[in-house]
Amino acid sequence: MKLTFPTWLTLARIVMIPVLVLVFYLPYRWTNFAAAGVFILAAVTDWLDGWWARRYQQHSAFGAFLDPVADKMMVAVALFLIVQGHPTPWMAFWAAVIVGREIAVSALREWMAEIGQRATVKVAMIGKIKTTAQMVALACLLYSVSPNRAPTGIWLGEFVFHVGDWLLAIAALLTLWSGGQYLYAAWPALRADEAAAASRTAGARKAGKE
Repeated sequence: MKLTFPTWLTLARIVMIPVLVLVFYLPYRWTNFAAAGVFILAAVTDWLDGWWARRYQQHSAFGAFLDPVADKMMVAVALFLIVQGHPTPWMAFWAAVIVGREIAVSALREWMAEIGQRATVKVAMIGKIKTTAQMVALACLLYSVSPNRAPTGIWLGEFVFHVGDWLLAIAALLTLWSGGQYLYAAWPALRADEAAAASRTAGARKAGKE
C-alpha cells in the first residue's frame, strides 16, 4: 500500500493527539498557547490533506477511511480536555451532544454503505459551517481553560473564553441540525429496509406453517 502525501498528513494529525494531551498538562505557563497551537495545526492539516487530494488526484481508500477517524479522535480528545479543564454542566452537555452525534452519524453512514446508499448521507453545507464553528470554538477553549495558562489579562482571557463557549454551543446546535438532515436523507432507506425485514419475517412464518 502506497501512502500519499494527504495520508501522511492524516497520520501526522493522529500523532498530534497525544502531543495535545501532553502539552495541555505540562506545568508551564505557555501550555495554553501550545495546546491551542497544536489543535490549530491539526485543523490546518485537515484542510490541507483534502485540498491536496482533490488538487492532485491523490485519493486512496485508506486515506478516505483514516481522515474522518483522525478528525473525530482529535475533536473528541479536545472536548474531553476542555470539560476536564472547565467542568461545568453546560460544557459537558455540549461535548456529549457533539460526541454522541458523531457516533450516531458514523453508524448511520456505515449502515448506508452496507446497503449501497452511502452517497445519500454525504456531507452538506451546514456540516461544513458546523465544523468551522467547532474548530474555532475548540481552539479558543483550549487556550482559555488549560490548567497552567499564561496570564493574558482578564479582559482578553474572558473574551476568548466566551467566544469559544458561545461558538461551541452554536456548533452543538448545528450538530443536531445536520444530524437531523442526515437522518431525514436516510429515512426512506431505513423504512424500506424495515418493510423488507417485515416481509421476510412474514414469508418465513408462512413457510413454517406450510
